[in-house]
Amino acid sequence: MTESFSLDFPYAYGKPVDTARFRSENEDFIVDEHLDVAFSQEGEHLYLQIKKKGENTHWVAEQLANYFQVKANDVGYSGKKDRHAVTSQWFSVYLPGIREIPSLTDIEAQVEAEVTLLDAAIHRQKLRLGTHQSNAFKIRLRDINASDDLEKRLQVISEGGVPNYFGEQRFGRDMNNLQLADEWFSGQTEVRNRNKRGMVLSASRSYLFNLVVARRVSLGNWNQLIDGDVAENGYPSSPMWGRGRSQTSGVALQVEDEVLEPFSQWRDVLEHKGLKQERRSIVTMPEGLTWQFSDNNLELEFSLPSGQFATSVLREIAILV
Repeated sequence: MTESFSLDFPYAYGKPVDTARFRSENEDFIVDEHLDVAFSQEGEHLYLQIKKKGENTHWVAEQLANYFQVKANDVGYSGKKDRHAVTSQWFSVYLPGIREIPSLTDIEAQVEAEVTLLDAAIHRQKLRLGTHQSNAFKIRLRDINASDDLEKRLQVISEGGVPNYFGEQRFGRDMNNLQLADEWFSGQTEVRNRNKRGMVLSASRSYLFNLVVARRVSLGNWNQLIDGDVAENGYPSSPMWGRGRSQTSGVALQVEDEVLEPFSQWRDVLEHKGLKQERRSIVTMPEGLTWQFSDNNLELEFSLPSGQFATSVLREIAILV
């Protein structure tokens, strides 16, 4: 099946009328990762909390591997953070025999970028993807025209949340990950690189999830349980496709089957790749959402659990240009 993919998913509160510039500067998007790990202060892994500006997570991981003369796989991190931003996050480095924390200043001096080491610890386990608890965001939307309804829209979002869509970054530039998934799953090509395979599988599952969320938004019941729903944190859920029978039934199952029927080949491949079917909440609540207007800018602060996207919140507020 050759599919024309679209990320033009419906809005929960109608398409915004306001427009704004986003990430004109790195400082317009500040992200702080909250790890919530009780460090053992002994073990074989050095944990480093790093603040970076204008660099992506993979690049920093490479610099750490080079500095400590270890394999790339010996460096762990919990989540990938945007390049065009100011972000702080934790990395782990596998260093057997480590007994004390090395000089953070010496490590900083070897990294040719705007990188600052904030903290360090020693721990028994490698840092794995998805370990962190949440991300705290400080975001500036520039040159927003601030319609009369914007304040009301922000209040509604703070109280009712937004659809928990996966952000467009999950799907690759120009949705290349989805195009590659379609070619791979239909036998037109093979993806041999392990990391690339993981990205493609993740993108395909995420797209199927988004399609179900989009249908629920269109039906107007994205934030309320219907017959046969499986609740996640008290809200309706959508499948992350994989092996195993669907937990939904009744009307909810009918909706999912109807939406995903054209993607039967995708679902078969995802099942045969050994992925386990899971559920993910359709609703995301931006915790502690606050806002203030400064000149022609809108400044926002909120937190989201690990794996949820700030862009899903922003798309309900304004059209970003």
